[in-house]
Amino acid sequence: MICNPILPGFNPDPSIVRVGEEYFIATSTFEWYPGVQIHRSTDLVNWRLACRPLDRASQLDMRGNPDSGGIWAPCLSYADGLFWLVYTDVKRLDGNFKDTHNFVVTAPTIEGPWSDPIFLNSKGFDPSLFHDDDGRKYVINLQWSHLRGSHGAKLPHPAFDGIYAQEWSVDRGLFGPVMLLSKGSALGLTEGPHLYKRNGWYYLTMAEGGTGYAHAVTMLRSRQIAGPYAFHPDVHLLTTKDHPEAELQRAGHGQIVETPEGLTYHTHLCSRPLKGLAERRSPLGRETAIQKCVWRDDWLFLEHGGPVPAVEIPAPVDVQPEGLRALRRRFDDEVLPEEFQWLRTPFPERLFTLTGEALRLTGRESIGSWFEQSLVARRQEHFVYRAETTLTGFAPETYQQAAGLTTYYNRYKFHFACVTTLDDGTGDGQRVLTILSAANDYPHGDLSFPCDPVPIPEGEISLAVEVDNARQQFFYNLGDGWEKLGPELDASILSDEGGRPLVGFFTGAFVGMMAFDTSGMGMTADFTRFDYVPEGAA
Repeated sequence: MICNPILPGFNPDPSIVRVGEEYFIATSTFEWYPGVQIHRSTDLVNWRLACRPLDRASQLDMRGNPDSGGIWAPCLSYADGLFWLVYTDVKRLDGNFKDTHNFVVTAPTIEGPWSDPIFLNSKGFDPSLFHDDDGRKYVINLQWSHLRGSHGAKLPHPAFDGIYAQEWSVDRGLFGPVMLLSKGSALGLTEGPHLYKRNGWYYLTMAEGGTGYAHAVTMLRSRQIAGPYAFHPDVHLLTTKDHPEAELQRAGHGQIVETPEGLTYHTHLCSRPLKGLAERRSPLGRETAIQKCVWRDDWLFLEHGGPVPAVEIPAPVDVQPEGLRALRRRFDDEVLPEEFQWLRTPFPERLFTLTGEALRLTGRESIGSWFEQSLVARRQEHFVYRAETTLTGFAPETYQQAAGLTTYYNRYKFHFACVTTLDDGTGDGQRVLTILSAANDYPHGDLSFPCDPVPIPEGEISLAVEVDNARQQFFYNLGDGWEKLGPELDASILSDEGGRPLVGFFTGAFVGMMAFDTSGMGMTADFTRFDYVPEGAA
């Protein structure tokens, strides 16, 4: 059996392609660098990170991008002996305007080398590249309108102005007529288009209802690529919008894939809200799941019936899922372990280096910066886990310098256990351990300080955090055993839904190491290890 989600933790907008006996899924990474995660599998059951292809300035520079900007909804395809990756870099996402620049890169193998980007357009987000069986290629994407509240007010969601397509080639760029494929269903918020061809039909799947709890996959078909397109008999192939009891919520936005044997599956994003809360919150973010489907009368349906995604589905082969694993990393070489990312910048050497003995963070801007923030972190992939790190060689001279362990969603939502000093920089200040928290004070981002500073001596200190669903607790160890640091904190705030008002954030919780130096002096902090241990891991 396949157990959903297949990519736990923040892995939304799954675009899937099969090449020979292997499957590849590309997911959105938003402001996290390098851009786009691509996982691989041979059985649809067990997945491994294959690469993050957008790893240099010529491909992606997100300095200054807002929280939840950056890479939205990549599309991965294979044709002409190449992998093709289409992606959006979102520079603005609030208000009437969205500045969304779309590009394509290619590679002969999934590991690369990935090319420099070719610009496509900026008309909207969620671009998709369709390779027709006659060799022609088409770019399909949402067109965004800033005229909402004006003449577009008659539409249910006038900014989402429909799904458009235009022919494209490497040599000519976009050319030929612009084709309106669909304005979407009554559910609205129509985005995330993919085209698929089978038995002479062009199938258009779209994400609708927004990426919250009304999300859905909508399907249409036409005999001609330009349309007209007719809706699926059920309109929505997959959704939990009318099923708040379903375990996999917010289901939508995915893509069709066929196995070598002709079985059909459909990926989709989903979330798993924490249980027992009055408000539905999902710190693990939008995750990737997959459903087995069947064709009836040239329409696609979930094999188990209805629109609600299943947690367990039949796998195409008899393979056991891998068990939970603890990851205990020692920073004793010059390669950053694959699960870690940082924020926005294509110049990580300004943020961190690997000395062969430690991960050395160079303190830059504050923990809420959109430009240079020295945060190296990994996704939270489990509801219950413990993370530990050891900090050495950090002697702050002013309260403007801090380093430690953070659970992080964005600049408005984080908890940060850090070593700092209360000195203003004029004398020999006492080192202290404290907590900085932000609990979605949007748009101000004001801090709270949940505990009194704890004086600590110079030298090595270990920090830990235990997360249990909606609760988290920091700990510290000076060599004589673990002690609690501060009170129990709200871990559920580190979610798309956490805090009020809901302002359009949609990533997921991370845990990692952070250093800042707002004096501009670049104080360094060395971390020698990082452990991430899910509950029940071997």
